[in-house]
Amino acid sequence: MPKTKETPAPKAKKAAPTKSKPTQDQIAARAYAIYLERGSTPGDPMQDWLRAERELAAPPKKSSSKSKVISFAA
Repeated sequence: MPKTKETPAPKAKKAAPTKSKPTQDQIAARAYAIYLERGSTPGDPMQDWLRAERELAAPPKKSSSKSKVISFAA
């Protein structure tokens, strides 16, 4: 049986980050959290919903500074 030349497996391409659309449940939960942050006072539910959509659709912010934990012995 003749030997065949094995070709290396093709390198997997890194998938581009996909911007997934938040679900209605996620938006509703965030809008409710906005309502609670406001102190459960009356407001405009549509504005809360739109703000929640914007926040969830925005790309996550990268932290530019690293936090350090410092402990002191007593």
